[in-house]
Order: sequence, then C-alpha cells, then structure tokens
Amino acid sequence: MKLHCGSRLLDLSRPVVMGILNVTPDSFSDGGRYTALDAALRQVEQMLEGGAALIDIGAESTRPGALPVSVGEELDRLLPIVEAVASRFDTIVSIDTSTPEAMTACAARGAGLINDVRALRRPGALEAAAATGLPVVLMHMQGEPGTMQRNPVYQDVATEVVDFLRERMLACEQAGISVDRIVLDPGFGFAKTLAHNLRLLHELQALQALGRPVLVGVSRKSMLGAVLGGAPVDRRLHAGLAAAVLSVERGARIIRTHDVGPTVEALALWQAQEHEEST
Repeated sequence: MKLHCGSRLLDLSRPVVMGILNVTPDSFSDGGRYTALDAALRQVEQMLEGGAALIDIGAESTRPGALPVSVGEELDRLLPIVEAVASRFDTIVSIDTSTPEAMTACAARGAGLINDVRALRRPGALEAAAATGLPVVLMHMQGEPGTMQRNPVYQDVATEVVDFLRERMLACEQAGISVDRIVLDPGFGFAKTLAHNLRLLHELQALQALGRPVLVGVSRKSMLGAVLGGAPVDRRLHAGLAAAVLSVERGARIIRTHDVGPTVEALALWQAQEHEEST
C-alpha cells in the first residue's frame, strides 16, 4: 500500500517510523527543546539518520490538561520550521494540527500529510483538508485535551473506537477526501484509562476491518509509566519499544515515536522474522 503525500510517496508495504518534532514550550516529553530553528533542524537530521520515514511537526500541545493556543501563535511556531524542514530534507513532512488555517498554510509550504487528533472536527477543518489534496490521519478522542482524562467511559473501547473512525471516514468522503487518503489512529492515551489503553492494544487488529493503514503513537506516554509502576518519561523507552512491536504485529503500519533509532531497530527484527516466515 502506498500513500501519496504531496510530491512524495510513502510506501506502507512494511511498517515505517514517524519521528516526532514538538515545537511547543509545554509538550509532556520534550517541551521547549526544539522551539529554536537550529535545534529543530538538528533533531530532524538525527531522526532521519535513525531511519524515520517521515517527520511529524506539532505546535500545539495535546497532553492531558493542555491549554489551547491561538491560531496566530500556532502558525508563528509552525510555519518557519515546516518550511525549513520541507526545503532542506528529502522527507515527508506531517503536520500535527487541528487548525484549518495551519493545514492550508503548511500545505503551501511543502507539508505532505495532515495528522489531526480531533479527526477534522473543528469548524472548517474538513473543507481545508480536502482542499489541500493531502492524506489525513484521523484520530479517536473523546472531548478535548484539556478535559479528556477526567472521566472517560466506554462500554467496549475497541468497538467504539472503530465506530467513531468509520463515521469520520464517511464524513471525509462526503467532504471530498477519498478513502485512499485516510490513515487511522486509535488514540492511545487520549480520553482513555490504563485499562482502556491495554484493551485497545490487545484488540488493535479490530481496526483492520476499516481497510485503511493504522498509525499508533504510544511513545513515552503515561500508560507506559503506569504499567511500570510510575516510571518517569525518561524510563519508558523499553516498554514503548514493546508496544511498537505489538502494534505492528496487530496490523499497524506507522509508528509515531520520539525514539526513532531504537524503534527502527526493534521493527527491523520483526520484519526479518516476518520475511523468514514467508520464505
């Protein structure tokens, strides 16, 4: 399966790694480290050397309890770095945004993918994304980041995630976004308790019924810390690698991570044994 990302093609015949670049002062893992252009470009270079197939750039923190940023502030953070990365590196630039104005402006500056944690539910987002012609990642989340963890409730988390994503796929198609431009993200850590996250990971293969590539992002998230008895962010790498391998085993094709090199290496072993089984 291939995804047309602007002028570049993303080959999803095997799992790929998406490197995370947060250009926010308050992201849960690396807030403030890459707000300066030089630091951001060095990090991109390092992730590409580590084997990232694409870079996801975000300028609004979506951690639990995060406050929204204005459109102007998001654009001021995002546009210079998107333009610099797109012009200096041979890679696909993904933009982690829910803001219609950011989708339009970043597409004009070389972005090749829209990654929206709100699944294009902000007013004008569907229309803006459709007009860019770019593929979109639709993520499941109840509510908004600021309040999503207060009391998430599900009868059957995997079924409800699949139903939500199916509905958003239909909304996209009605807005002119063809199904071959859609990627799906179950939204680990977004409006979900630890039990919900673990059940969703266990039943991740249920998303295959929707027939679209699946993106999974669990890197350094609190669900890993909880499983490890309260481990801080800098001690969640190994659990994150295990989650990445379990995810591709259950059908994921894009792994979104802060830790590109180790994740690429972990997936190389998975790929090698898959090849061995098929020969």
